[in-house]
Amino acid sequence: MTVSPPEIDVLCVGYACIDINFNAPHHPGADEKVRALSMHSCGGGPASNAAITIARLGGRSAFSGYLGQDAYGQAHLYELTQAGVATVGLLRGEAPTPVAAVTIKPNGDRSIIDYRAPATIVPPDLITLKSGPPRVLLVDGHQPQLSLSLVNEARQLGIPTVLDAGSINDGTQRLYNQVDYLITSEKFARQFSGESEPRTALAALDGSAPIIAVTWGDKGVYWLDEAGQHHMPAFDIEAVDTTGAGDAFHGAFALGLAQGMQLRANLRRSCATAALTCLQIGARSALPKRSQVDKLFGAAPANYT
Repeated sequence: MTVSPPEIDVLCVGYACIDINFNAPHHPGADEKVRALSMHSCGGGPASNAAITIARLGGRSAFSGYLGQDAYGQAHLYELTQAGVATVGLLRGEAPTPVAAVTIKPNGDRSIIDYRAPATIVPPDLITLKSGPPRVLLVDGHQPQLSLSLVNEARQLGIPTVLDAGSINDGTQRLYNQVDYLITSEKFARQFSGESEPRTALAALDGSAPIIAVTWGDKGVYWLDEAGQHHMPAFDIEAVDTTGAGDAFHGAFALGLAQGMQLRANLRRSCATAALTCLQIGARSALPKRSQVDKLFGAAPANYT
């Protein structure tokens, strides 16, 4: 299958699931039953959330990955379509759509348990970039075979590539040193480096990609380029739910690349997008619109070191 017009700013390749979000007074302990204060469900997954983020920011995005032929798959596909996200190389199969149960504490911290069947991994030749290539390719590592194939194609075609490295797994291990922009979570950086200090953890990633950034929660983002290490603080907010903040950051950043934004400005707008996502319960339902991001992005000066 080939990627076809209309022109796409960012092709997002990876994970799509259904998130079932439980707002609870605390995470349950062993043999403990906790009554949720509220519950709602929506689509989730790093790449699919990034695709919707891009659409809400006014970009043209597409998603490639897997959804089951079940009710959850139909619901997720409906959300993508309603948001204006094109589906390019979307494999529908008999394996169930992945599901994630998210428990959110009052301070916004969350824990997640999810299920995905091995059959949800799509083949490496599902799509090609050679017809109607996107401006930017974003991969989250959850479709490792297809992602590596497309990253190699993108390199040949001169298309910038971004990896959302949320944790150490088969996909991120294959891809972290194959992309142009490696943007990791605090969790990935800690796992990779064995370090708990952000600048030390970032230094351990030196040489993996031309541009490396680590998002470190309320401490902001640390990045490494040819001029050395830099830091940009996070926006000062009262987080309600941090689920999806990283997905929003990556989607906004990939769109900024497609739009030719300068690196520091792109990182700052991405921080604003992530911050706004933390102000509501749920990931997909909290992803902000362009007007909200522009207002926050323009209101606060970018302080960095």
